[in-house]
Amino acid sequence: MAATLDRLRLTDDRGMTVAEILVALVIISIGLLGLASIVPISSYGIQEGNQISTAAFLAEQRLEQVKTAVWTANPAVDCLGVSSNASLGGNFPPTTYTGTCHPTPGGAPSTSFPDESPSGNQGASPPTALANPYVQYTRQVRVQTCTVALCGVADTTIRLVTIQVTFTPLQGIGGVAVNAPQSIQLNMIMAQR
Repeated sequence: MAATLDRLRLTDDRGMTVAEILVALVIISIGLLGLASIVPISSYGIQEGNQISTAAFLAEQRLEQVKTAVWTANPAVDCLGVSSNASLGGNFPPTTYTGTCHPTPGGAPSTSFPDESPSGNQGASPPTALANPYVQYTRQVRVQTCTVALCGVADTTIRLVTIQVTFTPLQGIGGVAVNAPQSIQLNMIMAQR
Protein backbone atom coordinates (compact mmCIF):
# COMPACT_ATOMS: atom_id res chain seq x y z
CA MET A 1 0.00 0.00 0.00
CA ALA A 2 2.89 2.37 0.68
CA ALA A 3 4.21 1.75 -2.84
CA THR A 4 0.82 2.72 -4.30
CA LEU A 5 0.81 5.97 -2.36
CA ASP A 6 4.27 6.83 -3.69
CA ARG A 7 3.00 6.45 -7.27
CA LEU A 8 0.01 8.68 -6.62
CA ARG A 9 2.16 11.46 -5.30
CA LEU A 10 1.71 14.66 -7.38
CA THR A 11 5.26 15.88 -7.02
CA ASP A 12 8.35 14.16 -8.17
CA ASP A 13 11.74 15.15 -6.82
CA ARG A 14 13.47 14.16 -10.05
CA GLY A 15 11.97 17.00 -12.20
CA MET A 16 11.07 16.79 -15.88
CA THR A 17 12.80 14.64 -18.44
CA VAL A 18 14.31 16.00 -21.65
CA ALA A 19 11.52 14.38 -23.67
CA GLU A 20 8.86 16.13 -21.60
CA ILE A 21 10.60 19.49 -22.04
CA LEU A 22 10.83 18.98 -25.82
CA VAL A 23 7.14 18.12 -26.06
CA ALA A 24 6.27 21.24 -24.05
CA LEU A 25 8.47 23.39 -26.32
CA VAL A 26 6.78 22.00 -29.44
CA ILE A 27 3.33 22.81 -28.04
CA ILE A 28 4.41 26.34 -27.07
CA SER A 29 6.04 26.87 -30.50
CA ILE A 30 2.85 25.91 -32.31
CA GLY A 31 0.92 28.46 -30.26
CA LEU A 32 3.51 31.19 -30.88
CA LEU A 33 3.54 30.50 -34.63
CA GLY A 34 -0.22 30.98 -34.69
CA LEU A 35 0.16 34.33 -32.94
CA ALA A 36 3.04 35.38 -35.21
CA SER A 37 0.79 35.19 -38.27
CA ILE A 38 -1.72 37.55 -36.62
CA VAL A 39 0.78 40.35 -35.88
CA PRO A 40 1.23 41.54 -39.51
CA ILE A 41 -2.52 41.39 -40.12
CA SER A 42 -3.27 43.46 -37.04
CA SER A 43 -0.52 45.94 -37.95
CA TYR A 44 -2.04 46.30 -41.41
CA GLY A 45 -5.46 46.93 -39.88
CA ILE A 46 -4.07 49.62 -37.61
CA GLN A 47 -2.25 51.31 -40.51
CA GLU A 48 -5.29 51.18 -42.78
CA GLY A 49 -7.45 52.66 -40.03
CA ASN A 50 -4.91 55.45 -39.64
CA GLN A 51 -4.97 56.16 -43.39
CA ILE A 52 -8.78 56.19 -43.49
CA SER A 53 -8.91 58.58 -40.53
CA THR A 54 -6.35 60.86 -42.18
CA ALA A 55 -8.28 60.83 -45.47
CA ALA A 56 -11.49 61.72 -43.63
CA PHE A 57 -9.66 64.56 -41.85
CA LEU A 58 -8.32 65.93 -45.15
CA ALA A 59 -11.78 65.75 -46.74
CA GLU A 60 -13.42 67.50 -43.78
CA GLN A 61 -10.68 70.15 -43.78
CA ARG A 62 -11.31 70.98 -47.44
CA LEU A 63 -15.08 70.89 -46.91
CA GLU A 64 -14.74 73.55 -44.20
CA GLN A 65 -12.62 75.68 -46.55
CA VAL A 66 -15.17 75.36 -49.35
CA LYS A 67 -17.99 76.26 -46.95
CA THR A 68 -16.29 79.58 -46.19
CA ALA A 69 -15.57 80.42 -49.85
CA VAL A 70 -17.07 83.71 -50.99
CA TRP A 71 -19.82 83.57 -53.60
CA THR A 72 -19.76 86.94 -55.32
CA ALA A 73 -22.20 86.19 -58.11
CA ASN A 74 -24.23 83.35 -59.47
CA PRO A 75 -22.41 81.19 -60.80
CA ALA A 76 -19.15 82.37 -59.19
CA VAL A 77 -18.04 78.95 -57.99
CA ASP A 78 -19.45 76.63 -60.63
CA CYS A 79 -15.97 75.59 -61.72
CA LEU A 80 -14.49 75.51 -58.24
CA GLY A 81 -11.96 72.71 -58.20
CA VAL A 82 -12.57 71.56 -61.76
CA SER A 83 -9.28 70.70 -63.39
CA SER A 84 -8.55 69.50 -66.90
CA ASN A 85 -9.98 66.16 -65.74
CA ALA A 86 -13.47 67.23 -64.71
CA SER A 87 -14.41 63.91 -63.13
CA LEU A 88 -13.39 62.47 -59.81
CA GLY A 89 -11.07 59.51 -59.89
CA GLY A 90 -12.43 56.04 -59.29
CA ASN A 91 -16.03 55.04 -59.92
CA PHE A 92 -17.60 58.41 -59.16
CA PRO A 93 -19.74 60.26 -61.70
CA PRO A 94 -18.24 63.17 -63.65
CA THR A 95 -19.23 66.76 -63.08
CA THR A 96 -22.41 67.55 -65.00
CA TYR A 97 -22.16 71.34 -65.02
CA THR A 98 -21.64 72.61 -68.58
CA GLY A 99 -21.68 76.40 -68.05
CA THR A 100 -18.71 78.73 -68.01
CA CYS A 101 -16.68 79.74 -64.98
CA HIS A 102 -17.00 83.24 -63.60
CA PRO A 103 -13.59 84.77 -64.46
CA THR A 104 -11.40 86.62 -62.00
CA PRO A 105 -10.30 90.20 -62.83
CA GLY A 106 -7.28 88.79 -64.69
CA GLY A 107 -9.55 86.60 -66.83
CA ALA A 108 -8.50 83.29 -65.24
CA PRO A 109 -11.16 80.84 -64.05
CA SER A 110 -12.09 81.17 -60.38
CA THR A 111 -10.65 77.81 -59.39
CA SER A 112 -9.84 78.29 -55.72
CA PHE A 113 -9.25 74.64 -54.85
CA PRO A 114 -7.35 72.79 -57.60
CA ASP A 115 -6.76 69.05 -57.52
CA GLU A 116 -3.97 68.12 -55.14
CA SER A 117 -1.83 65.09 -55.92
CA PRO A 118 1.56 63.66 -54.92
CA SER A 119 3.01 64.92 -58.21
CA GLY A 120 1.65 68.45 -57.65
CA ASN A 121 3.55 71.61 -56.75
CA GLN A 122 3.51 72.60 -53.08
CA GLY A 123 4.96 76.03 -53.91
CA ALA A 124 2.24 76.95 -56.44
CA SER A 125 -0.44 79.46 -55.58
CA PRO A 126 -2.79 77.80 -54.73
CA PRO A 127 -0.76 74.65 -54.01
CA THR A 128 -1.47 71.56 -56.10
CA ALA A 129 0.13 69.14 -53.63
CA LEU A 130 -0.63 68.37 -50.03
CA ALA A 131 2.02 69.24 -47.43
CA ASN A 132 4.00 66.67 -45.48
CA PRO A 133 3.02 64.20 -44.05
CA TYR A 134 0.08 63.93 -46.45
CA VAL A 135 1.99 63.71 -49.73
CA GLN A 136 0.67 60.22 -50.55
CA TYR A 137 -2.95 61.45 -50.63
CA THR A 138 -4.86 62.92 -53.58
CA ARG A 139 -7.64 65.44 -52.88
CA GLN A 140 -10.25 66.63 -55.38
CA VAL A 141 -13.10 69.11 -55.09
CA ARG A 142 -16.06 69.20 -57.47
CA VAL A 143 -18.96 71.64 -57.39
CA GLN A 144 -22.04 70.87 -59.46
CA THR A 145 -25.23 72.81 -60.05
CA CYS A 146 -28.08 71.00 -58.34
CA THR A 147 -30.48 69.14 -60.56
CA VAL A 148 -33.36 66.91 -59.57
CA ALA A 149 -31.19 63.84 -60.20
CA LEU A 150 -28.28 65.10 -58.06
CA CYS A 151 -29.92 66.94 -55.17
CA GLY A 152 -33.62 66.21 -55.46
CA VAL A 153 -34.35 69.81 -56.43
CA ALA A 154 -33.37 71.92 -59.43
CA ASP A 155 -32.11 75.30 -58.23
CA THR A 156 -29.32 77.44 -59.69
CA THR A 157 -28.44 78.86 -56.26
CA ILE A 158 -27.79 75.44 -54.73
CA ARG A 159 -24.62 73.45 -55.38
CA LEU A 160 -23.57 69.89 -54.63
CA VAL A 161 -20.00 69.95 -53.31
CA THR A 162 -18.12 66.65 -53.50
CA ILE A 163 -14.72 66.16 -51.92
CA GLN A 164 -12.81 62.96 -52.55
CA VAL A 165 -9.54 61.94 -50.91
CA THR A 166 -7.76 58.92 -52.39
CA PHE A 167 -4.87 56.89 -50.97
CA THR A 168 -3.19 53.55 -51.60
CA PRO A 169 -3.10 51.33 -48.51
CA LEU A 170 0.09 49.60 -47.48
CA GLN A 171 0.66 46.06 -48.73
CA GLY A 172 2.16 43.39 -46.50
CA ILE A 173 5.12 41.33 -47.64
CA GLY A 174 3.96 37.90 -48.68
CA GLY A 175 0.39 39.07 -49.12
CA VAL A 176 -1.43 39.56 -52.38
CA ALA A 177 -0.30 42.92 -53.78
CA VAL A 178 -3.51 44.53 -54.97
CA ASN A 179 -2.44 48.20 -54.80
CA ALA A 180 -6.05 49.24 -55.32
CA PRO A 181 -6.56 52.83 -54.19
CA GLN A 182 -9.24 53.53 -51.62
CA SER A 183 -11.28 56.72 -51.40
CA ILE A 184 -13.19 58.73 -48.86
CA GLN A 185 -15.93 60.89 -50.36
CA LEU A 186 -17.88 63.65 -48.61
CA ASN A 187 -20.89 65.38 -50.17
CA MET A 188 -22.58 68.56 -49.03
CA ILE A 189 -25.37 70.66 -50.48
CA MET A 190 -24.60 74.39 -50.24
CA ALA A 191 -26.89 77.32 -50.87
CA GLN A 192 -25.68 80.69 -52.05
CA ARG A 193 -25.38 83.16 -49.16
